[in-house]
Amino acid sequence: MPEFPDVTVYIEALSERVLNQPIQKIRIGSPFVLRSFDPPISAAEGKKVLALRRLGKRIVFELKDELFLIVHLMIAGRFHWKLKGAKIARKYGQAAFDFPDGTLLLTEAGTKKRASIHLVRGEAALREHDPGGLEVLKASLDQFREALTYENHTLKRSLTDPHIFSGIGNAYSDEILHHARLSPIRLTRQMTEPEIERLYHAIRDSLNEWVGRLRKERKEGFPEKVTAFRPDMAVHGKYGKPCPVCGSPVQRIVHAENETNYCAKCQTGGKLLADRSLSRLLKDDWPRTLEELEEIKKL
Repeated sequence: MPEFPDVTVYIEALSERVLNQPIQKIRIGSPFVLRSFDPPISAAEGKKVLALRRLGKRIVFELKDELFLIVHLMIAGRFHWKLKGAKIARKYGQAAFDFPDGTLLLTEAGTKKRASIHLVRGEAALREHDPGGLEVLKASLDQFREALTYENHTLKRSLTDPHIFSGIGNAYSDEILHHARLSPIRLTRQMTEPEIERLYHAIRDSLNEWVGRLRKERKEGFPEKVTAFRPDMAVHGKYGKPCPVCGSPVQRIVHAENETNYCAKCQTGGKLLADRSLSRLLKDDWPRTLEELEEIKKL
């Protein structure tokens, strides 16, 4: 799912191309992607784009007459900037937004179609789509501490909950926790003050660093390689590969459709965190440390 760095760079690239330009035509390729009906999507046609905003992980086009076009890319949704009039692909195409100088295509890979488009009128209606999570880059340490410890959850859950923190998802939460040298299952109300401060700075440093990297990658072009798995990430998507800090193999916890990646040596004091599926299978044979895991591999 495109997260804060990806959405930020998307908005910058879109601003260069569609700001102060009218949406001449909106073509819907899939009936499932359009989730609102009043005002009708046709009401956005002919309206100039006055500004672009990020609302959590959503991209918002602010149009004339207090209209807001809200696009949530979810996991597999992506934008592509093409020549004007580009066709909507039959398999993955969801929608097309025609502008004077080009067409913005919305695609979504996979069978589960979760990307969405809403058109609303007025700031009050727009706020209904805001999960309300804290913008850590704009928050003080005190505000961060209050949001983090308001409820008692694991760090992984808290970082990826859009009602607690804005714009952070599965991929960058792994990178942030590795940077902060904190376990993904550490409970928020058990954290010490130095750990809270370390996490606060790790979030800010990681998000700013990745925005910079993605800006450098796209240069003046449009971001066409938006992915949650990047070769220069430290742990996310790197199961079994060496941690860039200590060289220990990156571990994982698989849950539902996602997995959490972490370095046991850097983040959990060498302790392996139980993976539900494997720990149920192995039961008492589940290795508790990296050393036990290495011994099992030798058998």
